[in-house]
Amino acid sequence: MNSATPATLYNIYCDESCHLEHDGQKAMVLGAVSCPADIHKRIGREIKELKKRFNILPGREIKWTQVSPATLDFYRHVIDLYFDEPALGFRAVVVPDKTALDHDHFNQSHDDFYYKMWWQLLTRLIDDQHQFRVFVDIKDTHSAEKLSKLHEVLCNAHYDFDNSRINSVEAVHSHDVPLVQIADVLTGVLSHLFRGVQGSAAKQTLIEHVRARSRLTLDRSTPPGARKFNLFVWRPRGEA
Repeated sequence: MNSATPATLYNIYCDESCHLEHDGQKAMVLGAVSCPADIHKRIGREIKELKKRFNILPGREIKWTQVSPATLDFYRHVIDLYFDEPALGFRAVVVPDKTALDHDHFNQSHDDFYYKMWWQLLTRLIDDQHQFRVFVDIKDTHSAEKLSKLHEVLCNAHYDFDNSRINSVEAVHSHDVPLVQIADVLTGVLSHLFRGVQGSAAKQTLIEHVRARSRLTLDRSTPPGARKFNLFVWRPRGEA
């Protein structure tokens, strides 16, 4: 890249599902949607128009948990909006079975492992040619401390000691950020699939729609360079 050319700023919108060590859920999923910062407002307007078209209240949050027979067509169009916009990309890291984790063997805590998985998620979305801001849905009262640590880990890994490349890692309320909501839906698809949840025909239909649009089975890692739907299924060392 010509040094005189301004670096494009990308926003990365993140969500997590079943990330706690003892939450009774087998699979853990971290997901992120990347978007050039100069188009995120347009994407927000398109989502607003979709809500209007399908009689969804403007303030109603788009969430995986809200997928139902009554909202299925709307969520299909949300998925189509994502896949039809070339500038958007998605990456997810899946830990299929948290009970298989042996933190003591690797002299780590679950929090240590959690940050390693965040690094796995984000490091392929961050390069040396652009600038990045990372937005993470607030999950608990310790968000600020966790995100400060995550920013430090990412900057150290990318030798970005002055934060000129990874400008910030910020906590947001998903209710206010439509692209975090899209990350929630795509992450929810994978969480539902890997946890083997049964009983919702609407959610299963939406999973099949994502499979069709991505042309992926969604149950295995994609090639590392995949951009539109990049999936890394983490396995314990030594497991095939």
